[in-house]
Amino acid sequence: MKIDRLIGILSILLQKKKVTAPWLAERFEVSRRTIHRDIEDLCRAGIPIVTSQGANGGISIMEGYSIHRTLLTSSDMQAILAGLRSLDSVSGTNRYGQLMEKLSAGSSKLVTGDETMLIDLSSWDKNALAPKIELFRAAIEQRELVAFDYYAPGGETRRRIEPYYLVFHWSTWYVWGWCACREDFRMFKLNRMAWPQRTGERFEERPVPMPELSPERIFPATLQVKARFSAEYKWRLIEEFGADSFQEEPEGSLLFQAGFADRGHLFGWILTFGSRAELLEPVELREELAQIGRELQEKYHPQGI
Repeated sequence: MKIDRLIGILSILLQKKKVTAPWLAERFEVSRRTIHRDIEDLCRAGIPIVTSQGANGGISIMEGYSIHRTLLTSSDMQAILAGLRSLDSVSGTNRYGQLMEKLSAGSSKLVTGDETMLIDLSSWDKNALAPKIELFRAAIEQRELVAFDYYAPGGETRRRIEPYYLVFHWSTWYVWGWCACREDFRMFKLNRMAWPQRTGERFEERPVPMPELSPERIFPATLQVKARFSAEYKWRLIEEFGADSFQEEPEGSLLFQAGFADRGHLFGWILTFGSRAELLEPVELREELAQIGRELQEKYHPQGI
């Protein structure tokens, strides 16, 4: 991914006096144009990089600049590598191992065998998810349109998007891009996609706003819920909502209060507790849940049987 490559280029420039764009392009398996864009990004980040033409030309960090080769400490490097390992856990590639070789060239003191942080971001459906991540990663790099079928509560649609960011949030993966159908930026969950395909059509990059990822923005708590739970589910309330989401009552039950985005989410969640949970408020949803219970009773124990 791009951030991996930028780190790799910076590490090489700190170790070598001068390199060429073709050499970097071959090393990172990208085009010369991509390398030139990366150099521009590093310059914008405040790294004074100098390029020179001619037989002895190349790319280097400005002489006398205060950056030293020990810019990345051992702890810094281990944090970077932990992040790269986490990316390998979802993509199914060995990009982490390949990049580590590039980073460690001439800096073995920074890369040790000590590992104190292990991150695995893979999901239950890793085999289906990894190809999608790799497809969007490549499409983002090449600025290529992607088409896919999308399944959401509102129905099934066919989408074509300009992908800009892969996003890991709320324990799942999304892509943020411009949707031709909605003529606006949208967030799409990878697990809701079927048959994503790179179209081969390129697009011109447009100004991209960062996605708003706050839970209050995406999942506004429109329902204020009060419920009573059996004490045996204290662990689950703490895990999912925190220790301050409930109060222990004298008889041992747990009085729970929290906000939910919609009734479907609420019903689906509370029914997983079976008879060990009781919805108290809102009262109208309590009656609606009771009706669901009666319908389930009729379905599984119809009268006369």
